[in-house]
Amino acid sequence: MKGCPVDVTLDPDTAHPQLILSEDRKQVRCGNGNQKSPGNPERFDEVHYVLGKEGFSSGRFYYEVQVEGKTGWTLGVVSKSIKRKEKIHLKPDNGCWVVWLRDGEYKALTGPSVPISRSEPQKVGVFVDYEEGLVSFYNVEARSHIYSFPGCTFTEKLYPLFYSGTMAPLVITPVDVPD
Repeated sequence: MKGCPVDVTLDPDTAHPQLILSEDRKQVRCGNGNQKSPGNPERFDEVHYVLGKEGFSSGRFYYEVQVEGKTGWTLGVVSKSIKRKEKIHLKPDNGCWVVWLRDGEYKALTGPSVPISRSEPQKVGVFVDYEEGLVSFYNVEARSHIYSFPGCTFTEKLYPLFYSGTMAPLVITPVDVPD
């Protein structure tokens, strides 16, 4: 994966009104009430998601997210045309390739969801190879594979997707690239 780390920042124009983004746009957490945010066709209204500002329509890219201390989160990539004004089913048929933690269970949302890794990652790496049609997730500290969506067909720009849950924020961290 060397040579494909990308600098991902959060896009405030897509953030659900209850989400609070850090000033550097590298952290997201849920707030208690709606933030002042103008109506926007890009904004998620029904679900507490935010997209990365950067979209990708070719090549390979990789980023890492700190999930330590969280009891719920969602990470992955979604197609540009993801629905933003209604509840959505996160699955590949809807242009969503994601994993999540809910109620102590890690799952890949594949249509019917698939239980995955029982280890508790502190940091999750997300790797996408656009041309190969591959989305993979890694436990960064354990240097282990969590789950892959192979054989994907991407037809539009992909954006990183984040759901923070409650408690600690999700934090997009710099990728440590060895020399």
